[in-house]
Amino acid sequence: MPEVVTAKPRVGKFNKNAARRVRVAGKIPAVLYGAGHEAVAVEVDPKQISRILFSETGHNTIFDVSLGDQDGAVKAMIVDWQREPIKDQLIHIDLKRIAMDKALRVSVRVKLLGVPAGVKTAGGILDQVLREVEIECLPSDIPSHIDVDVSNLNLFDVMRVSDLPHSDKIKYLDAEDATVAHVVSIREEVAPAAEVEAAAATAGTPAEPEVAKKGKTDADAAKKPEGGAKK
Repeated sequence: MPEVVTAKPRVGKFNKNAARRVRVAGKIPAVLYGAGHEAVAVEVDPKQISRILFSETGHNTIFDVSLGDQDGAVKAMIVDWQREPIKDQLIHIDLKRIAMDKALRVSVRVKLLGVPAGVKTAGGILDQVLREVEIECLPSDIPSHIDVDVSNLNLFDVMRVSDLPHSDKIKYLDAEDATVAHVVSIREEVAPAAEVEAAAATAGTPAEPEVAKKGKTDADAAKKPEGGAKK
């Protein structure tokens, strides 16, 4: 059963002072918009929003928003949120109405399963390049994450977007040849650091700077004999 978020419409001025009063009262100022409707300023319960954001589907969760006296609830999802940096508390939420029969563009986490053969037998390192991929699908088809088995990856093998599970319900918007993960050599990772250390060792003690000597040079002394005759 989907989460039901109670959103109370806000009235009056919508400025910083008004938003502060909403937060003091234990709520979060929010805006509900989309699906051809006018934007509505509302206030919501931070506990409900946090529960959604920390769920398995996270910000891609589709839930019901109840607008109090208005008939019925609307489908919505969280499209943006702001946190206070010091206390890490939610301070504002953007909610978007969702039409369940229209495709959405969302980012979904890629979950790697298994230990690559190149890690087990060749001592390689699994490097995940893309942790999320952008997809397009109907709201009801949004996956919580995309699972991909990497156990067959050998040293220097690459897993690309084209290797992810495909279906007629999901369209990948990233380039098909984009790297999702690959198995790299430990030596490749260590080499740059080793080269820096070697360069530093080769440099050793800095060369003695050339000192400019004051007075005559040997060439000058050769030109003029000592004790020249007086006129």
